[in-house]
Amino acid sequence: MPDALWNATITRVRGEFEEMPCLRVTCDQARVLFGLPAQFAEWMLGCLERDGYLDRTPKGEYLRRR
Repeated sequence: MPDALWNATITRVRGEFEEMPCLRVTCDQARVLFGLPAQFAEWMLGCLERDGYLDRTPKGEYLRRR
């Protein structure tokens, strides 16, 4: 994926979590909500988790780290 598209996607996803601080999504829900291919949604959420921006619950939901 080109860097510009990657950065735009990450910015958009972070923006959604900023606008809705209580947002909790599974990988499948994020794929639908953000309109992303399944493998890309999983990879992107994992990157945001590793970066410390998101946490993952035992149920597999991603939410913004506080």
